[in-house]
Amino acid sequence: MFKILGTQQQKNLLDALQPPMVQTFLNQLSSDDRVRLFDRLPERRAKSLLGVLTPDNRAETLHLQAYVPETAGRIMTTEFVTLTEDMTQEEALAKVTEEATRKENIYILFIIDEKLKLTGFITLHRLLMMAPTAVINEHMSRQPISVKTSEDQEKVAQKVKELDLLALAVVDDTNKLVGIVTFDDAMEILEEEATEDILNQAGLSDLKDTEEDRSKLLINGKLNKILAVRLPFLLATLLLSMLSGLVIENFEQTLESIAMVAIFIPLIMGMGGNIGTQSSTVFTRGLVLGHIEIENFLEHFFKELRVGLTIGALMGIMAGLMATIWLGFPMLGLAVGLALFATMTVASLLGFLVPFILIKLKIDQAAGSAPIITTIKDLVALLIYFTCISLFLGHLIS
Repeated sequence: MFKILGTQQQKNLLDALQPPMVQTFLNQLSSDDRVRLFDRLPERRAKSLLGVLTPDNRAETLHLQAYVPETAGRIMTTEFVTLTEDMTQEEALAKVTEEATRKENIYILFIIDEKLKLTGFITLHRLLMMAPTAVINEHMSRQPISVKTSEDQEKVAQKVKELDLLALAVVDDTNKLVGIVTFDDAMEILEEEATEDILNQAGLSDLKDTEEDRSKLLINGKLNKILAVRLPFLLATLLLSMLSGLVIENFEQTLESIAMVAIFIPLIMGMGGNIGTQSSTVFTRGLVLGHIEIENFLEHFFKELRVGLTIGALMGIMAGLMATIWLGFPMLGLAVGLALFATMTVASLLGFLVPFILIKLKIDQAAGSAPIITTIKDLVALLIYFTCISLFLGHLIS
């Protein structure tokens, strides 16, 4: 169950558990799953968790971590059953039965010699079909498929998939059997590699590493480094926000003449912000998952335009009717409805356009999108709203 959780969910679960539960949980994980989890955690956190492992589990974890990342050695498990050629079916079955609960795979049983070198394999099904006194070497396959510990994990996973293997043997340079890669782990690797390929195609190949580096910097970095990341966008939006103040100042007479106009300013700006955030999230997630391709941006942009127009129209009609019923002022309701319609349409487009531009400029869209979208949206919302007020209620402004 834990394996299917996202990295952040795994971290949250570890943080939520009491220390005794964390210790029990980590020691029950298979060696490869434990290494994969530690690789995803911050280095300091992973080192601290090593201390709660049993001596055997700690040694096994450190042993696997010594292999180069993204190789067969790093993703293999050492929890598998081995047999020898001179075993009878009865002896082999007894060994499998005894070790089954502690091993990750018992359906493919690898055969080794006295030097632990791989000599063949036998399936559990074939073993069960043998007579109790039959010897393994009479029924085993002597052409085992194996990979070296240094082989790239994607090639290993592809081999498991192409040959439809339940488990693939991993050997060192002397052909000594040191681990196996199971089918489920291979499929997980292929999924991760496919996601990485999608990021490459979308021009976001460094997104994950970049975001992790920035996250570490913002949490553990020096003050000047943190300010260098966060201040530029905030300074830019500060200047743009001053323009919003100028807009309100320019329409000061409108606010003095029709005080109820001010009631709907938070509504117009807030709803624009909501749909802008939605749109930006949809765009970013779509890019990461490969549902949106940069080269087809205009196609997705115009689809978002249709979405923005539809949602804006629905929200505008509802807001206009409610404003009219509430204040008994149809022209104000018309101005509110039209302004909300236009604002939400523009904000939805900004949610797509701003992160796209930042990505094309190779600027951190995660840090910049929200402040820029919010500030531009607020400025546009005020301009649209006061323009609508002037059009429909201009005769009331003294």
